[in-house]
Amino acid sequence: MAKELSAIVKLQIKGGSANPSPPIGPALGAKGVNIMEFCKQFNARTQDAAGKVLPVIINVYNDKSFDFVIKRPPVAIQIKEASKVQTGSSNSNRKKVGSITWEQVKKIAEDKIVDMNCFTIESAMNMVVGTARSMGITVSGQRP
Repeated sequence: MAKELSAIVKLQIKGGSANPSPPIGPALGAKGVNIMEFCKQFNARTQDAAGKVLPVIINVYNDKSFDFVIKRPPVAIQIKEASKVQTGSSNSNRKKVGSITWEQVKKIAEDKIVDMNCFTIESAMNMVVGTARSMGITVSGQRP
């Protein structure tokens, strides 16, 4: 018989550096999850992505057991890494803070398409370009 799901917790944690301090501790402690066990498992599974922000979805069951799914880094984080800017623009339609190329957009879209709500690489690229535009980052070059 399948376990009954009691809660779903969504967090964004840096890979390889989960610890029981906030936001992880309070979010999981309130659900009755063994926080140290989660931290150990998460850190072991994300050693290769150390320092990158990773979204994680934690399914908590009635018997206080859990499992979790690690997603790819958010598009905004990948755009900031590609354009080498610290933050997006506070006024994105007037003040541009950086630029990325269409090749970088395609690379980000190919990486993130498994987590996106789209089926073609072109639609994923459009989503990445929209995120970049809202961050005040321009896309340079010819669209492939």
